[in-house]
Amino acid sequence: MLRLLNIELQKIKLNKAAKVITSVYFLLIIAIALIASIEFNFANVNFRIADQGFFNFPFIWHFNTYVAGILKLFLAIIIVSMMSNEYSYRTLKQNLIDGMSKKEFITSKFLTVLLFAVVSTIFVFLVSLVLGIFFSDHTELAVVFRDMEYLFAYFIKLVGFFSFCLFLGILVKRSAFALGFLLIWQIIEWIMYGVLKWQLFKDTDVAETVMSFFPLESMADLIVEPVTRLGGVQTLANQVGEELSKDYAVHWYTILIVLIWTAIFIYGSYAVLKKRDL
Repeated sequence: MLRLLNIELQKIKLNKAAKVITSVYFLLIIAIALIASIEFNFANVNFRIADQGFFNFPFIWHFNTYVAGILKLFLAIIIVSMMSNEYSYRTLKQNLIDGMSKKEFITSKFLTVLLFAVVSTIFVFLVSLVLGIFFSDHTELAVVFRDMEYLFAYFIKLVGFFSFCLFLGILVKRSAFALGFLLIWQIIEWIMYGVLKWQLFKDTDVAETVMSFFPLESMADLIVEPVTRLGGVQTLANQVGEELSKDYAVHWYTILIVLIWTAIFIYGSYAVLKKRDL
C-alpha cells in the first residue's frame, strides 16, 4: 500500500500545477480566518463576521465544513488532471509494463483520494479549532467537541466526490472534458429535480427523496447549508412570518448512499481500465 501511494506522491510532487492548485485550496481555507478578523465599516457601523456567531462552538464545525466543501473543486482538478497526465505522458502504460497490475493502479489512485480527503479534513479541523478558540463565546470542552460528525461527513463527501472525479478522469481521459462532464452531470441532476417536482410527482418532499439517491445530490445532502441555523436568522425569519425548519443533522443513510456511490465509482474505474486497450 505504501509503495503504491509513494508512486503517486512522486508524480504529484513533479507536477507544478498540482502543487499550485493545492496551495490555493488551503490558502482559501485560511482566508476564512483572515476575513473573520477584519472589521468592516458600513455607514459608520462597525461589523465583523466573527461577531455574528459563525465561529461559535459547536456551530463552526458545521459552517466551516460546508464552506470548505464548496472549495473541493480545486482538489478535484488535481484528481482529474492526475488521470489525464497518465494518458498524456503514457505513465499508465509504463507502470503496467513495469509490472503494476491494473488493480494496483486503481488502488494507488484511490489511496491518493483518501490521502487528499484525510489531509483536507485535518486541515479544516485545525483551522476551525483555532478560529473557535479565538472567536467563540463558549470554549468548554463539552461544547467544543460537540457536532464533530460534520467533519466525518466532510471526509466522506470528499472521498465520494474525488472518486467520481477519478472515474470521469479514467473514462474521458482529458481533464477539461472530464470537468465539463462533471458540470453537465450537475445540470442533469438539476433538470431531473425540476422534472420530478413539476411534472411527475408535483411534490417537493417526494422529489427531494428521489434526488437524494443521485450521486452529487447525495454528497450535497451530507452537510446542509448552515446559515439558516443561526439564532439571528431564525429570529429575523419569525419576525417576517417565515418558519425555517430544516433538518441539519448528519444521517447514517446519507453516508451509506455516498459510500455506495464511492464503491460504484472505484469499481467502475477498474472496469473501464480493465476493458480498455492501452
